[in-house]
Amino acid sequence: MADIAAPAVNLAPAPVPMSAAELAKRGQIAQTAKDFEGSFLTVMLGQMMKDVKVSEPFGGGEGEEMFKSFMNEAMAKQVVKSGGIGIADDVAKEMLKLQGLS
Repeated sequence: MADIAAPAVNLAPAPVPMSAAELAKRGQIAQTAKDFEGSFLTVMLGQMMKDVKVSEPFGGGEGEEMFKSFMNEAMAKQVVKSGGIGIADDVAKEMLKLQGLS
């Protein structure tokens, strides 16, 4: 005699459709979290690179010192664009909790 398995029953509640306002708020929260991660990485890279010296004739000088922060910011944005280091996800989750969203 063959065993007949009972069909699986999904007891989870049906997902509630989100309003356009909630979708927009979630998008804003995600972008804000990514911006925060970018700012954090910019500061972190600045601290890492502050004592790195490049020898002449290919580096150094006042120009490099002035534009080093722009390079750090560009690198940080690229890291975030490539998936980041995970800070944005955690920040977004906390921001959603504060807004009463799950």
